[in-house]
Amino acid sequence: MSGDCLFCRIVAGELPATVVHETDRVLAFRDIAPQAPVHVVVVPKAHHADVSALAAADEHLAGELLAAAADVARLEHLDHGYRLVVNTGTDGGQTVFHVHVHLLGGRGLTWPPG
Repeated sequence: MSGDCLFCRIVAGELPATVVHETDRVLAFRDIAPQAPVHVVVVPKAHHADVSALAAADEHLAGELLAAAADVARLEHLDHGYRLVVNTGTDGGQTVFHVHVHLLGGRGLTWPPG
């Protein structure tokens, strides 16, 4: 855990979040600035800076992260589809350097996203 990491502080319960799903190793909570009717952030509880670091450290946790996102999509009744977004690095649009998956749904999503 990194003491200055926003998502580590949410995982630790130091900052409030609306949790929608939790396992031993993954936490999912509503985004505070939603970009779709359903916008949930899914994070591993262990700190890994980005998807490359996560894959190198614990490939099973990477799979658990995606499985948790699918579980949330089911719980949110996103039967007609959804989008998973993983931003990696500053050029990829990552602003919080704790790997996370954005689950977006509840409306039609266009492509390309931007």
